[in-house]
This record gives sequence, C-alpha cells and structure tokens, in this order.
Amino acid sequence: MLNLANIESAARDVLGQSSYDYYASGAADELTLRWNVERLQELRLRPRVLRDVSTLDTSVELLGRRHALPLLLAPTANHRLAHPLAEIATARGASLSGVGMVLSNGSNTAIREVAVALGSAQALWFQLYVQPDRALTRDIIWHAEAGGAEALVITVDSPVDGSRNRQARSGWRLPEGTGHPNYLGRKQRRSVVNLEEVRPLKCTWEDLEWMKGTTRLPMLLKGILNPDDAELALRHGADGVIVSNHGGRVLDTVPAAIDALPAVVERVAGRAPVIFDSGIRRGSDVLKALACGARAALVGRPYLYGLAVGGAEGVEHVIRILRQELRLAMALTGCRAVGDLDRSFLW
Repeated sequence: MLNLANIESAARDVLGQSSYDYYASGAADELTLRWNVERLQELRLRPRVLRDVSTLDTSVELLGRRHALPLLLAPTANHRLAHPLAEIATARGASLSGVGMVLSNGSNTAIREVAVALGSAQALWFQLYVQPDRALTRDIIWHAEAGGAEALVITVDSPVDGSRNRQARSGWRLPEGTGHPNYLGRKQRRSVVNLEEVRPLKCTWEDLEWMKGTTRLPMLLKGILNPDDAELALRHGADGVIVSNHGGRVLDTVPAAIDALPAVVERVAGRAPVIFDSGIRRGSDVLKALACGARAALVGRPYLYGLAVGGAEGVEHVIRILRQELRLAMALTGCRAVGDLDRSFLW
C-alpha cells in the first residue's frame, strides 16, 4: 500500500459496498467531489534547483500550539463503520502519527474518551453542528470544553444535508446500537433530506456571536468559500476560517475548494489562520494548498480508509505516506520550510 489510492481500494473490500458508499459518496452528480481532487492534480509545481534542502521544517503554529505537520484529521462521522474501536482507534493513530484531530459532533465515541486515547501531545478540536435548540448547542459546547477540546470548529455550510444519491441507493443505515454520545442523548439536527419537505436549520451571524459568548475556546468556521463570508466571520469573532465544500457532500457544482482558497486568503490578509479542506490525496496536495495561502490542511476520507484496513496503524500509515510525500515535494521544489511556501512555487 504505497499510496492513498491503494489503501482506498483495499478499504472498499473491507467495508462492503454500503459503508464504503456512505464514506465515499458526494452530493447529487458528485461533480464537486470529483473536482476537489482533479483541480489539485491540475495545479503545476514550479521547482527551484540548487537550494539547500538538507534540512526540512514541516512544522506550523496554529492557535498557539506548534504542530509537527501542517495537517490535521478532518471531522468525519461514524468511525465504527470502519473499526470496532471507532474514534478511539483513530485517535491512537493520530497520536502515533504526531498530528492533531478534529472530532466530529457525529462521532460514535464521547470526546473525553477520545482525548485520553489521543493524549495531550496532540491538539484535539471539536466540530459542532449548531442545533435548533440553543440550550442543546450551549450544552454541547460546554461538554466539548470539559472533554478536552482546545478549539471549536463550527460547520456553517449545511443548514440541511445534501442529496446523496449514491448513499441512498446503497440502502445505508446506521448499525443498531451505534450512537452519537456528543449529542448528549437529546434530539439531533435534521440530517436527512425529505423529498416532500426540506426544513433548513436557522443559523445566522448573530448565532455565532451568541456562541462566542458561551465559551472560552477559539472558534473556527468550516465551510467558507466566499471571501465576503470570510470577512463577516472575522467581524463576528471567528478566530480562523476553513475553506471547504464539505468534501463535495452538501451542494454539488460549487467550485473545488482549492479554487476558492486564494480569494479567501487574500481577503483575510493574515488576520487569522486559513485552513484548507476537501480533496487532499497526496502530500504534494498539502504543499499546493499551503502555496495558495493556507496555514494547514485537513485530510478526511483517506484516514477513514486507513482505519478500515488497519485500525490505528492504518491511520498512522496514511499520515506517514502524506508526510513522506510532502517532504519529497518540498525537497524537489527547493522549499526548506512550509512557512516559505507561496504562489511562486506554482507554475
């Protein structure tokens, strides 16, 4: 298993068609899902030669913590489909890899247990879906704080879930007895599109300000594609933005995330960290995202496939491949430190 495509191929057999389709599917015709990967592949690198790359620095600072890699595990739900230890195995893999983790609100394991498995050496952030009931939203935030979260990642691009035809066609259902403890046993957000009636969740910038007042944790907004929204995010108290189209799972035919990244970076203008999400399949993809101005990147589906194939060690193997590919790309483009990356490294 020399690359992430090899691991995905093996995971498809392990997971079975229904669970694989749950992880792999995108919205509608899955055009954005495909573009996320293709547009990163189409970006050309612009190498420089005869530079001293005998030492390479892949470290980056995010929210006051130094990370050995400019990479975190993206928030993804329902890890028990891939492994019986669910997010515990994922956290152990992240710990072995030396990377941080963003735990999904829809995880099958309580945040406190994940924090123990991850250990204090790596960052643990918590992804939140805003709830219709403010009291539940507040209680989930406090639950995340008490459980060890260092930051909140508020997903803002899905007031209603997208129409995932492939997932629906496969007949996927959550296995009996699989729960979501970080919803605190209370009614969850509407998560399935009813063909007769769509009721999007009401969530506005004023709700963000209210959430900011309930917590001491820094807050990042995930799902930003429009630079105007990035500006509003900072005006309303966000401590960072994550450029993402939800991995192509919500609204089809929006641009690939990498195409939206430069304009958001330009508008933010260094006032807060911009993180990239959606489409990472190679270490060189991480380099390209950083060259476009991101401070770090999130990786999602690939580590789920590693989890399915090999548990914690499978997650570690995915990160090891990305680390090696990133370092190779740095050396071969003449980049000594990820902090030096800019658009001059792109053709």
